[in-house]
Amino acid sequence: MNIAIGSDHRGYPHKEAIKGLLEQRGWLVTDCGCPSAEAADYPDAAFRAAELVAAGRAALGILICGSGIGMSIAANKVAGVRASLCFTAEQAATTRRHNDSNVLCMSGDALTASEALPIVESYLAASFEGGRHARRVGKITAYEQDHLK
Repeated sequence: MNIAIGSDHRGYPHKEAIKGLLEQRGWLVTDCGCPSAEAADYPDAAFRAAELVAAGRAALGILICGSGIGMSIAANKVAGVRASLCFTAEQAATTRRHNDSNVLCMSGDALTASEALPIVESYLAASFEGGRHARRVGKITAYEQDHLK
């Protein structure tokens, strides 16, 4: 399974640590930037990763910026993406189970790189439960299809 990952400069150390974990576990990783800790704009990586997920060329995405908020906003502009900002492993698992989230966003400022790793693991280990949650996600998808150009 391919995972698209991206960051800005404030999330760069986290991105590198997460990439290492994913590759160690045998995941295919597509790095959508940024390439270093030098200043970078979060929308660039967010749009690249989110578009890969929306097109089905990546199963999931992981994005990290200073607060995580900017990445979440940018990724959610891409039709078909349900990006979720998470600070705990439980939030990450719940958003996969209940919201069928396909992009995980995290804060490089509020979390250390080592704190981010169990959040990623929890996110990847969980899967969508369907049932009543499918009805709710369906409403989001229908709205998106009817209202976004």
